[in-house]
Amino acid sequence: MPVANPQSHYLSRTTLISLIVLTLAIFTTTTTTNLLPRLGLLLSHLSGTTTTTTTTTGTMTSIYARELEIAQLAVQRAAILTKRVFHEKAKGTVSKDDKSPVTIGDFGAQALIIAALRHSFPHDAIVAEEEAAQLREDAPLREQIWQLVRETKLDDVAAEGLLGGSVRDVDEMLEVLDRGASEGGRVGRVWTLDPIDGTKGFLRGGQYALALALLEDGDVKVGVLGCPNLPVDDAAPLAADIGANQTDDEGRGVIFSAVIGQGATSRPLRTGALAEGKRIRMKEVEDLASASFCESVEAGHSNQSESAQIAQKLGITKPSVRMDSQAKYGSIARGAGDIYLRLPTSKTYQEKIWDHAAGDLIVREAGGQVTDTKGNRLDFGVGRTLATNSGVIAAPAAVHGKVLEAVQEVLKLK
Repeated sequence: MPVANPQSHYLSRTTLISLIVLTLAIFTTTTTTNLLPRLGLLLSHLSGTTTTTTTTTGTMTSIYARELEIAQLAVQRAAILTKRVFHEKAKGTVSKDDKSPVTIGDFGAQALIIAALRHSFPHDAIVAEEEAAQLREDAPLREQIWQLVRETKLDDVAAEGLLGGSVRDVDEMLEVLDRGASEGGRVGRVWTLDPIDGTKGFLRGGQYALALALLEDGDVKVGVLGCPNLPVDDAAPLAADIGANQTDDEGRGVIFSAVIGQGATSRPLRTGALAEGKRIRMKEVEDLASASFCESVEAGHSNQSESAQIAQKLGITKPSVRMDSQAKYGSIARGAGDIYLRLPTSKTYQEKIWDHAAGDLIVREAGGQVTDTKGNRLDFGVGRTLATNSGVIAAPAAVHGKVLEAVQEVLKLK
């Protein structure tokens, strides 16, 4: 632990300015759940200690450095579990009330990620997709998931230690799964988690993502996406078959991440400590006719007919690239694609916050803009759903307005 210099009796000009800025940041953005850690930063300034955080990937000075590292490591560890499930296990598909498939991968990944969050941030709320009720009634499935959770660890001892290890027994695993029942909202720190976003993509060997984001008073501050089946190469164009028949062989598996105001990065997904990351930016689109756009594989998730009309209005001639999950957000954030459209298929359907929070921040930090079809920012502070939004439009900031205009004309919103 750094020790203050006992001969330093006066604050330097740089330290004083830093102290003033930090104090203002603390008392203008603080909530009851994040007051103590931020006061800790202030006290470290007053005592002469550094606020720099040393991590497994280097040195970072962001006040969200610890949150980012834990989130990335937790997602990476859970991604290892999902890959094992795909290659080694019968998928264990069961059915939820909404008839969408759930696999042992969903439950196992959620248990590992929430266990890591509970260890490092025990007072934070969590909004997650799954709950343990199904497992409490199904002993064979419960035991299968427990075996996976117990056995899945990072190769790097230091990285594994940061996550606090795995859960101790089956009962703790069930309790951890149920920690994701928060209703969210605009107050305090809330993590939102989708352990496998794009479960159907996962089952078919296509694209899926492990999505984790930190909200603070309703705003996304940290976002992490683990995409095991996307190419590591940020320059790799989106192929027509990317939505199915993909593998996680050499050269595949990437983690996208972003911190508010600090840009977005990508790094290879691996089994130990975090790999070195590099900055990503959305591609500059000078001519919309040459742009490409992504949409969901499932017609029930986005109105594909209206998407085609919008593409025609914009002069886009390339066929849409269809893939599951927030892998679409990551793909356009690094310039592999240009536009992501998710058009409403129902007037009553409400998007879930865990399906968009991480991707929203990553695209915005990569130079993009994300709104709904009315041009409003996505509002993650309403609760567990985007109740005040309809649809999603993500595009480079310079052309987002033109895309929005075309969307509104086709949807007759103007």
